[in-house]
Amino acid sequence: MISPGHDTATQRYLNALALFDEFVRTAASAAPDAAALRGLERRFAERIEIQPSYWSQIKGRSRQIGERLARQFEQRCGKPAGWLDHPHGVTVAATAATAPSAGVPPRAPETGTPRDEDERFITELVLTYYRRNPQRARQRLLDLLGEVLAPVPTPAPPPPPPPSAVDADAALWARARQSIAPLKKKH
Repeated sequence: MISPGHDTATQRYLNALALFDEFVRTAASAAPDAAALRGLERRFAERIEIQPSYWSQIKGRSRQIGERLARQFEQRCGKPAGWLDHPHGVTVAATAATAPSAGVPPRAPETGTPRDEDERFITELVLTYYRRNPQRARQRLLDLLGEVLAPVPTPAPPPPPPPSAVDADAALWARARQSIAPLKKKH
């Protein structure tokens, strides 16, 4: 039974995102380094046996998950048949902010919550990293953000020394020589 206010397409979308979150958490717990976490979208699409661009379209809500693809998600992720069509602990209130209505893209309130799937993905990665090792994560994140948000200012070049009378005379002489034609030699 679909929860009130959700149609089958929305429920499948929400559950597909939940499966992806589960995939990310598993990958992050197995290998928390950045190199291992790169390409998770592509690896998830490979697991489902769809093209990464197709997964991106599903996440962006420009494609819906049909009956056959829903069963494919379930089979590849070890879920029982029909799992994608039913709610699994996701409340209507929690999903209302993420489910777009009438073609309007979702907007998060200006409270620092992720605005889209990419921001949500990054937020989850950072939280997973922080929860595994808070001290190390805090230091590395502060170092990284310090480099990005507050770059070290480059010192201003020292002002040129004031021109001396000798330098001014030499410059005047150099300009004058450029405008004078050389003398012809006598035979």
